[in-house]
Amino acid sequence: MSAPADGLLRGDDGQLRCAWQQNLPDYAHYHDHEWGRPVTDDVRLFEKLCLEGFQAGLSWLTILRKREHFRAAFAGFDPIRVAAFGADDIARLLADAGIVRHRGKIEATINNAARVLEVQAECGRFADYIWGFVPPPDERPQQFDWGTLRQLGQTPTSRSLSKDLLRRGFKFVGPTTCYAFMQAMGLVNDHVEGCAQRAVAETLPRPVNA
Repeated sequence: MSAPADGLLRGDDGQLRCAWQQNLPDYAHYHDHEWGRPVTDDVRLFEKLCLEGFQAGLSWLTILRKREHFRAAFAGFDPIRVAAFGADDIARLLADAGIVRHRGKIEATINNAARVLEVQAECGRFADYIWGFVPPPDERPQQFDWGTLRQLGQTPTSRSLSKDLLRRGFKFVGPTTCYAFMQAMGLVNDHVEGCAQRAVAETLPRPVNA
C-alpha cells in the first residue's frame, strides 16, 4: 500500500500510527509494543540483527510472521547455542519451510553468534557495545515528518556500526540493515510526528552510555 502524505494512519481505536504498519493487527502490535523501544537484552539484540539480515530483499512483515518459527529453529537465538550449530543444523534449517531458506543467511547467523560471543568477552555485554552507537544529536533531523524519515535509509552512525561489525567478522550487516536495526531497537526514535507512539518512546529509559 502507498503511505498517506503525512505517513500516518488512524486505527479503529482512533490512534494515529506510522503508516507502515498498515493497520494490520500483528503489525500494529509490533509497532506499538516493540519498534523504537530501547532493547538492552543481548539475546533480543542478536535476534533482531539476524532477522534484519534475513529480511534483505523481503518485507519485515514476512519476517515478523515467521519470527516464532525462526526462534524455534535457531534455539531462541541464544548465541552460545547457535554458535555451536554444525553441518547437520544447516541441513535441517535449509529443509525448514517455516524460515527463509537461504544458505548464506543461515551460515551468517551461525557466524554472527560466534562474533557476539567475542564481543561479549571484550565488552561484557553485546548491549554495551551496541549502545555505544547512539547517534549524536546533531546527526538527527530537526523534523520527524514522513518526508524526512523516508530519506534515512542509512546514516553516518549506521555506516560506522556496519563498518565495525564487518571488521569484527559479522556478515549481512550493511549500513541500511544497521539503520533498520537501530530504529527497531530504540537507538533512534523514528516514529513519525503525530504518531501516538512517538511520545511514548521518548519517555522510555535508555542505557546510561547512550
